[in-house]
Amino acid sequence: MKRGRLPLTALRSFEAAGRLGSFTLAAEELLVSQAAVSRQVKELEAELGKPLFERRHRSVRLTSAGEALLDVLSRAFDAMDASLSEIRGRRGGGLLEISSEPSFAASWLVPHLDDFHADHPEIDVVVESDMRLIEFRAHEPEIAIRHGMDARAWPRVAAEHLADVELVPVVMPCLMEEGAPLRTPADILAYTLLHEENRSAWQRWFAAAGLADVPPGRAQIFTEGNLVLQAALRGHGVALVDRAFAAEDIAEGRLVQLFDISIHYGAYWLVARDFKRLSPEARAFREWLLQRFAVSGS
Repeated sequence: MKRGRLPLTALRSFEAAGRLGSFTLAAEELLVSQAAVSRQVKELEAELGKPLFERRHRSVRLTSAGEALLDVLSRAFDAMDASLSEIRGRRGGGLLEISSEPSFAASWLVPHLDDFHADHPEIDVVVESDMRLIEFRAHEPEIAIRHGMDARAWPRVAAEHLADVELVPVVMPCLMEEGAPLRTPADILAYTLLHEENRSAWQRWFAAAGLADVPPGRAQIFTEGNLVLQAALRGHGVALVDRAFAAEDIAEGRLVQLFDISIHYGAYWLVARDFKRLSPEARAFREWLLQRFAVSGS
């Protein structure tokens, strides 16, 4: 097919739908209707003479032909985006945009940003708080911090380990003094349990403490870790939190760690499209961040 006849709009719609695994999310990204995305993909399939998606009741799945085409298109669009960014000169000029998971941003990054500014006063930092991994396109930050179970959690990007997450149970001292005694791990069940996302972490912790088939009990569930920490600091119950994020509150007596039992819960990672192609500002931040975690581990 001649380049002048390439169905670029249809290819863009297919790439977004395939990458995101959803016609709805593709429509949101491209600022068009879901029907428009679906129509473009169907026209592309008709032109190719092969299906690119398996349509199911509430989801779509790439066929082998779709996977092969998506791999080529994603790399091509990423390369074009990177080239346009370099030509446009978006990065540089002393401005650095960072995308950080909310818990990390609130509990570690913001409290330590003054240290980075002291080392690099010429760099202005913009922190975007987002739980979803960005695509590192022209309008987005070039470096991100995310939580994941391993470095393979994000396709087509590079990831560097920052710190393991170790969850420990904590409680506000006054709540512990007023409530039931906390002599054994089973005693925690007398309190409201504060969860992040679901009950699985607490179930793992009780299993590590030798308690299986623990009943659900009273609970408050939050969408991210910093909210769990804030709830614990307000005496809402007993929380499982990242030991590193709660270290200052424990050291200053605002929280008490219960029992010397912890569970590993993935790690925080520094993520970028390609660490070799970072701007000078992003390289400086990466070096500072890796050094801080290498030295302190927190």
